[in-house]
Amino acid sequence: MIPPGSTVGLMGGGQLGRMFAIAARRMGYFVHTLEPTPLCPAGQVSDVEINADYDDPAGLARLVSGVRVVTFEFENIPHAALSTLAEQTLVRPGPHVLLTCQNRQREKQFLRQHGFPTAPFAVVRSAGELGAALKRIGLPAVLKTADFGYDGKGQIKLAPGTDPDPDALWKRFASPVGVVEGWIDFAAELSVVCARSASGEIAAFPVSENIHAHHILDVSIVPARLGPEVQAAARDIARAIAEALDVIGLLAVEMFLGRDGSLLVNELAPRPHNSGHYTFDACVTSQFEQQLRAVCDLPLGETRLLSPVVMVNLLGDLWAAGEPDWRVVLDEPSAKLHLYGKSVAKPGRKMGHVCVLDPDPAQALEKALMIKARLAKPRG
Repeated sequence: MIPPGSTVGLMGGGQLGRMFAIAARRMGYFVHTLEPTPLCPAGQVSDVEINADYDDPAGLARLVSGVRVVTFEFENIPHAALSTLAEQTLVRPGPHVLLTCQNRQREKQFLRQHGFPTAPFAVVRSAGELGAALKRIGLPAVLKTADFGYDGKGQIKLAPGTDPDPDALWKRFASPVGVVEGWIDFAAELSVVCARSASGEIAAFPVSENIHAHHILDVSIVPARLGPEVQAAARDIARAIAEALDVIGLLAVEMFLGRDGSLLVNELAPRPHNSGHYTFDACVTSQFEQQLRAVCDLPLGETRLLSPVVMVNLLGDLWAAGEPDWRVVLDEPSAKLHLYGKSVAKPGRKMGHVCVLDPDPAQALEKALMIKARLAKPRG
């Protein structure tokens, strides 16, 4: 066990790291953050902010010199950097988890090899392989980059009724490896954040029902408006994947619920997840405290939901006409405002979120959507 009073290293300085650092400091831990950009969201609340590239030897040496364990808050970190750190201290989740989850090819193949349900997919490395994959999988489909890509980036949707030219499409794609996935006509999108400690203890949070807009999470509803059997099955899948992947830390599992009632795994994220932000206000233990507990091998916290809750993302678009009127949020007693400390607002950039708690789930959703609509209106 790595007890309170110890120092935890954090790779990545975004909002997920910020909320992790808040949880860690509340429990008496020190946090050292490595992030290229000064005054990053996590660095603002860390004890030490190290500004260096993720693969900078001097930066890595400085980070590892004073910490008992290193964790991370997003996947776009060089695997070699984590491997270097792992030679000198504990890295949780391990570099092998990052290697699998930061690449769609490896992630999909891992899921297939372990028997977890996914949409039909094929890995393609040329126009010829792309053409063969489209014939086999059919349309509609999605062509995705194997590396990087999130919130809809690095994706090309191929609509039904078209006849895409594989040569022209591959040239436009301009990536050495792609993954073609069959398009799922889903009834709902959902996710489960699951924690697994170094001792093998596993705990899953309640299922979040997720609604996306322009490929970015817009609204999360908990409890999900899904049957208990579906929710139990989703939590079981998340636990099984965390076990198979040997995760020490958090794993978010995004899934589709097919119209036939089947669950299909879409993506994995071995860190806190946007759809788990509701846990900060509405659960006994937040996903961020749970990440800390898992990587420090503390007993995992209770994941019970204290109140129905709806979370809405606040994107940089809201700042187009200046600072939003936060009275819209703060006038609602059941609403909780979270801002990430980002200095520049850009369209599509996640700047914060609002959680609305209410004993009546329908009322929570109505209030959250009303706040979102009022924030979008120009001030005055």
